[in-house]
Amino acid sequence: MLDFYDIDSVLSEEERAVRDSVRRFVDERVLPIIGDAYVQGRFPRELIPEMGALGVYGANLPEEYGCAGLNNVQYGLIMQELERGDSGVRSFASVQGALAMYPIYAFGTEEQKHAHLPRMATGEIIGCFGLTEPDYGSNPSGMVTMAKEQPDGSWILNGGKMWITNGSTAHICIVWAKTNGDPSDKSIRGFIVPTNTPGFSAKDQKGKLSLRASDTSELVFQDVHLRADALLPKSGGLKCPLMCLTQARYGISWGAIGAAMACFEEALDYAQQRVMFDRPIGGFQIQQARLADMLTEIVKAQLVSLHLGRLKDAGTFTPQQVSLAKRNNVNMATDIAREARRLLGANGILAEYSAMRHMANLESVYTYEGTHDMHTLILGQAVTGLSAFK
Repeated sequence: MLDFYDIDSVLSEEERAVRDSVRRFVDERVLPIIGDAYVQGRFPRELIPEMGALGVYGANLPEEYGCAGLNNVQYGLIMQELERGDSGVRSFASVQGALAMYPIYAFGTEEQKHAHLPRMATGEIIGCFGLTEPDYGSNPSGMVTMAKEQPDGSWILNGGKMWITNGSTAHICIVWAKTNGDPSDKSIRGFIVPTNTPGFSAKDQKGKLSLRASDTSELVFQDVHLRADALLPKSGGLKCPLMCLTQARYGISWGAIGAAMACFEEALDYAQQRVMFDRPIGGFQIQQARLADMLTEIVKAQLVSLHLGRLKDAGTFTPQQVSLAKRNNVNMATDIAREARRLLGANGILAEYSAMRHMANLESVYTYEGTHDMHTLILGQAVTGLSAFK
């Protein structure tokens, strides 16, 4: 595997062991089926309990809640290996852990944590995250989904969400809604919504040309009655769902490296084996330049995410640092997937190769969890002290 800067030498034995176990799983269980699943537009649900047994769901959450209790570098390496297989597989695990389990852990009661997290860690309960709305993707404070508290402390939820990973598969959805008619983003609260509640419906998004091996849904809430204990009591304000997104974006920064590594290694192998004009195409200058550029960008991204993981474990990282890593690494991986597809020539469009599948997937990753342009403005504000959002 690609390790041009000997990053293995600064990983602990435990970190390498976690990575290697997930790497074997991807090689043995994901790669043999993912091309067909992508063409069929099917998420390989048969992998869900196997990933649970590996401990990849909420892997960096505490063991007392049935999770693996790993450090953030180990968690990042898991995301890297899963996305080396496919962005849809990594997205499933990322949403389950960072966007469904994390808010219960961060904003829930002990009762909520013990009721849900151990079963989510095994994959018995699948979760999704309902924040994005059809008209308010990059401006979540504009959401119109509303939860109204009733005299007995229960809630009635109305509204809708869009582009929800795991939406049609989930047993529970962490829904973010404005409360009691208050239009300000400070009224935003999180709710644990069982998807079998009357009034809840999920419809698969059809016609996707990206993330085809992933379930993506539109959610609709029509007078969904929730018990008082559906509320995540420590949630309040837009900062809470944004904290969840920061967790997910951190994992994405690693996942994108995995996709880039898969494309580079496929392109390198092809360049060494494909003969044209009586010699391997890897001996031509234009292909060596492509490979050298790919290698350089992957190494830079590996160092960024590794150091970010150490900062996160030390508790000194910032959301802006996560934005830089997500923005850089996904852009890097998108470029590498495109160049790998070109190096493979006509064969690059076939499902038996991974480059075009990764290339299409990464166009979605480039957009979700904060678009590339939004992260650009976040960094711009961080360095100038001036907001371009208003």
